[in-house]
Amino acid sequence: MASHSPDPAADLGSPFISQRRELLQGLVDIAAALVNKQLDGFTTRLADALLLRAADFAADPKEVQLRVDAANLLRKNRYPFYYAVSEHLAQALGQEIDAIEASPVSCETGTRTLLPPDLEVDKKLSLLKVSRVIEGEHAGRISALNMRLACVLGRDELATAHNPFRPQLFLSAIHEAWCDIQPDTGAHHLVYPLLGPQLCVDMGPLWQALNAVLIKRGILPDLVLPAHDTTAAAIQPAADTEEAANDPVVRQLRRLFPAQRTGSDKGADRPLEDELPVLFAEDTLHASVSRSQLLGYLAEIQKNGPDPYQAANMRSGGQQESLLAHVKDWAPSGSLTQADARTIDLLITIFDTVFHDRNIPAEIKTLIGSLQIPVLKATLTDKDFFFSEAHPARRVIELIAKLGVGWDRKNGSSDPLYQTILRNVKRIQSDQRLPSFSDAIDDIQAFFTREDADFAEALLKPIAHALEQEKRLQATRAARHEVALRLGTGEIVAFVETFLEDKWVPVLTLAYMVKDEKPQALDSAVKTMDDLCWSVKPKITMEERKELLARLPGIVAMLNKWLDLIKWDDDARMKFFSDLAKCHASIVRAPLELSSERRMQLAIKVARQAAERRLQRQQGHPDPVPDQFDKQVQKLERGTWVEFIRADGTVMKVKLAWTGPMHSMFIFATRERREALTISDEELARALRERRARVVLEAGLVGRALAQALANESANSDAMGGESAA
Repeated sequence: MASHSPDPAADLGSPFISQRRELLQGLVDIAAALVNKQLDGFTTRLADALLLRAADFAADPKEVQLRVDAANLLRKNRYPFYYAVSEHLAQALGQEIDAIEASPVSCETGTRTLLPPDLEVDKKLSLLKVSRVIEGEHAGRISALNMRLACVLGRDELATAHNPFRPQLFLSAIHEAWCDIQPDTGAHHLVYPLLGPQLCVDMGPLWQALNAVLIKRGILPDLVLPAHDTTAAAIQPAADTEEAANDPVVRQLRRLFPAQRTGSDKGADRPLEDELPVLFAEDTLHASVSRSQLLGYLAEIQKNGPDPYQAANMRSGGQQESLLAHVKDWAPSGSLTQADARTIDLLITIFDTVFHDRNIPAEIKTLIGSLQIPVLKATLTDKDFFFSEAHPARRVIELIAKLGVGWDRKNGSSDPLYQTILRNVKRIQSDQRLPSFSDAIDDIQAFFTREDADFAEALLKPIAHALEQEKRLQATRAARHEVALRLGTGEIVAFVETFLEDKWVPVLTLAYMVKDEKPQALDSAVKTMDDLCWSVKPKITMEERKELLARLPGIVAMLNKWLDLIKWDDDARMKFFSDLAKCHASIVRAPLELSSERRMQLAIKVARQAAERRLQRQQGHPDPVPDQFDKQVQKLERGTWVEFIRADGTVMKVKLAWTGPMHSMFIFATRERREALTISDEELARALRERRARVVLEAGLVGRALAQALANESANSDAMGGESAA
């Protein structure tokens, strides 16, 4: 076997250094994005784990309280925790990339000493042990990633301990983020012992995604791990998920292409006897010759266009729209299998969807249409085009369509956007190799990245304002949740419940907004609310009433202090305190001695009142159930174009230029990079629901076209079956 240099730079020369750096940074961005998507759910699980651990210290009230407080702190500080993890992870990964490029052995990076010496040692040992367990669970993925990164770096091997994406680094970022948001240093040690395979970001999909990116870049695409490696299938691209396996479109595609091995099937071991019929079938040579004829015919069309005589007899319609149908009619006799014909039919539907989309300019449609032959060749070679959204040829169609929607014909063909599309279409047309699709993806993504950077620079002030708005929005939602937990018990009189909903939500919102600078403020606001709720509950013993009288001045003083901060000083405030005084007086004056029958009656009354108030609130302010428009908003990506209908009926077409870290605030901008609209997720969903806004072109164009084509095929089959039965 011919030897080859393990260092790609030896073949590519000095420009490879910058390409390598860009590739490694791209891997960092992907890893960070995948982790960020998991952080909300992880925060909930971590808070739950802290509460569960508190039960182990039932004999020590201080330890119990320490963990309960820690869980509450984490729940109330989701936003800062999200930011802290993201920042620590980005910093640590950046340091790792610098270190691994500089030396074959990665130096210790990104960790601070935040604990006493004995606990610091225990933390390192604990995280190292957990990391090894996680690595063992995904041995195939991490081993494959080690080999591919070694190839990128030009080394013979790369140990997991020096892999920038090892679990220990992610676990350390979580611990450091916890220490950042926890002001009590005595609680810094609570989180790291809880971390483990079941309480960590899911590393499996992360490593799978990184391997897939390297495969697409041609880094050891045919890597095979030892047969005993049970996770070898995980290193293959386009692995099926359980969700994909249950997708009706995927199931129908599998019926159309039963021989297609995708996902986990690709990596599974198959007995040798299963392969023998294929290897020694009588028509193997004939099939090989037919496929060679077909690919040669397509290569000729890709290079020179269709034969003039054949072109004169093409089906009705423009050349672009009928090119695939032309191939089906004029391909060398016997070269098209039944699966090939099905492939062409599906591709015709996909390109027809592009050609008939009114949002894509005609000039862009023409450019996309010129990719029919290269896409067909790619699809004949790999049916994974239909199964995987990440297939390079499929991604190219999606990206060009997305980019093309934003092209303004007034800017002409000299527009950098148009030039980017044209350059990559020509790249694919002139190159008979399939990797040209991956090269085009890289170029188009680089254009998107530059555009995002330009928009971000032009919108610095609006983004800063939107970040503040998102912070306030999240604070308001947290405040409403905190208040809602205390309502509907039946023990709190109605006017106090109304007061909490109307006036204490703004108080808590303010407290959440300043909690980073004044963490004690939130505790004070929550305690004042709880004290108020306690004060209006029945007091059936003399001791309870004495306690109420003793605590009332302080409770009233704190209420006034907070209400002054939100500037509530109208007549309604005086009425509230008047009603509150009457309520307290009635509690103190109520008869002390109550019979068991009377207590039962009061308990039933309280339960009935609680049920009635819950029903009233649900009827007046029902909890919103996420619908298709809420889900649509959450799936929006930067670069998506949206049309808003103004009050005068005119249409404003703008680009989603920025999304908040919590995906709850959006900035839309004009082509000239000027802010056009800043809107929350709820407002945007409402605008879509009321048809005051419309997404110009959603992601998944190819998938929707496939679903429609397969649905039509099923309907036709059912109709034919009905006629036969008749």
